[in-house]
Amino acid sequence: MAGYDDRDGKIWMNGKLVEWRDANVHILSHALHYASSVFEGERCYNGKIFKSVEHSERLIKSAELLDMEIPYSVEELEAAKYEVLKANGWQDAYVRAVAWRGAGEDMGVASRKNPVQVAVAAWEWGNYYGDAKMKGAKLDIAKWRRPDPATIPHEAKAAGLYMICTMSKHAAEDKGCSDAMMYDYRGYVAEATGANIFFVKDGEVHTPKPDAFLNGITRQTVIGMLKDRGVNVIERHILPEELASFEQCWLTGTAAEVTPVGQIGDFTFEVGTLTREISEAYEALVRA
Repeated sequence: MAGYDDRDGKIWMNGKLVEWRDANVHILSHALHYASSVFEGERCYNGKIFKSVEHSERLIKSAELLDMEIPYSVEELEAAKYEVLKANGWQDAYVRAVAWRGAGEDMGVASRKNPVQVAVAAWEWGNYYGDAKMKGAKLDIAKWRRPDPATIPHEAKAAGLYMICTMSKHAAEDKGCSDAMMYDYRGYVAEATGANIFFVKDGEVHTPKPDAFLNGITRQTVIGMLKDRGVNVIERHILPEELASFEQCWLTGTAAEVTPVGQIGDFTFEVGTLTREISEAYEALVRA
């Protein structure tokens, strides 16, 4: 396919649809220099965006955590997303809503005089990890760690927080891996670069406590599914040395959906029954 800047279609920007190639921002936009940007990744299945309102609400919350006020309501954001899908003729697509501080009177660290701009784009996107849904993804272990919540608003889906994720994923790809698992600032298992992580041991599910990283909407959905099935879910701090004791592992995220993991560093996992069942149940849920 063509690059993301050179395609046919429509993108919603600041209240109206524009041609895809015309959806541009000024070089002196504050977000480009100081990462004052928040975003959401969502998936539309059969014409319906899964957990759409929750994503719109989180976008607004993320902006507030970065001292930004989005000039659109949840209802207006919802209308914009479906307007984009309709304009492009898509029933199944990935949806990206983004808000950022644009160009204005400020060009230093402070930016209250600059307008907050909002856009919604969408595109057709397959499995985030390719064929990993069948055989299990291979993960590296990142050298970078999720930071102390005293240094960042970890509950915000903020663009700047993904810088170390990009670096970690590049390093992983250089080793032939699909992604990287990250520890947090204390050395506990945290998440992958763009997805939350789950482990299975003796019929129970263990997942890191989200006190230093984003508590994903897909993560919360899967926890609810597991509990509905009577599976005991333990949210806790997980030490690196525990990885050898887990039998199964999977990732969750809007892009990742539910993706089995076959290897993390030197540790291997089976793509077991529970992993497959949850992956299939999630597929059924989002398309219901």
